[in-house]
Amino acid sequence: MTQAIELKDVSKSFGQKRAVQSLDLSVPHGALYGFIGPNGAGKTTTIRMIMSILFPDRGEISVLGRRSALEAKDRIGYLPEERGLYKKMRAGAFIEYVARLKGMPSTGLRRRVREWLERMGLGDVEKKRCEELSKGMQQKVQFIATLIHEPELLILDEPFSGLDPVNTRILRELFLEQHDRGSTIIFSTHVMPQAEQICDHIVMIDEGRKVLDDSLASIRSSFDPGALLFEPLDPKTDDSLISNMEPVQGIQRDGTKWRIRLRANADPHTAMRQIVERVPTS
Repeated sequence: MTQAIELKDVSKSFGQKRAVQSLDLSVPHGALYGFIGPNGAGKTTTIRMIMSILFPDRGEISVLGRRSALEAKDRIGYLPEERGLYKKMRAGAFIEYVARLKGMPSTGLRRRVREWLERMGLGDVEKKRCEELSKGMQQKVQFIATLIHEPELLILDEPFSGLDPVNTRILRELFLEQHDRGSTIIFSTHVMPQAEQICDHIVMIDEGRKVLDDSLASIRSSFDPGALLFEPLDPKTDDSLISNMEPVQGIQRDGTKWRIRLRANADPHTAMRQIVERVPTS
């Protein structure tokens, strides 16, 4: 069975800057993947190469069994990091226009657009120009345009950027609904809790390299809540400063880092606060 997305040894540079380095990635059909990493890590560059907006210097990319996303564009919904609306167009007309570009028939389309606007709390903006809408409203209009054709593959680059908690929840529920429908979803974020709440698989990119590619369940199972990894500001600090604390069962030193084993009933958050009060951390 072909993968929804496959990258093999993909690299991309901009001048002397190596944005993506030797990236291998396979995303199965129906998966929900989170791309995480700090700003500038290479997430957006990777997504743009998947979408054939940029082309790799080296490597191969396939999307929905095709050699280019352009060959499968009607089956893809893409929300870019830089939001883009035709600001002079009216909101309803903009959504209709994008839907027709994606191959949706005109019959019944206006009714469908109105239903989506109502669902998103935008029932009164259909005739308003996009430039008249707030930033959050504009973002929801573009989100509707991204998924109204029920794409097989949905790619969202920092979809929650700038949204308040209520609208973040609304959009999260909507694209989880698309996943339940069978859509393959990739979304990027630099906020780890967002990925934890939504994804079943995490890909972490740092300085253009993939440093993690595993299921969320596997990542969680490898995490030991009874241990803390701590690095004091002064590497010569004596660990006896905290070894007699009530939450601490033992300390193992590894170079400049301390692996602190907590007692079974210890609260990690309280223990961290107490440790930092005694020993400044780097």
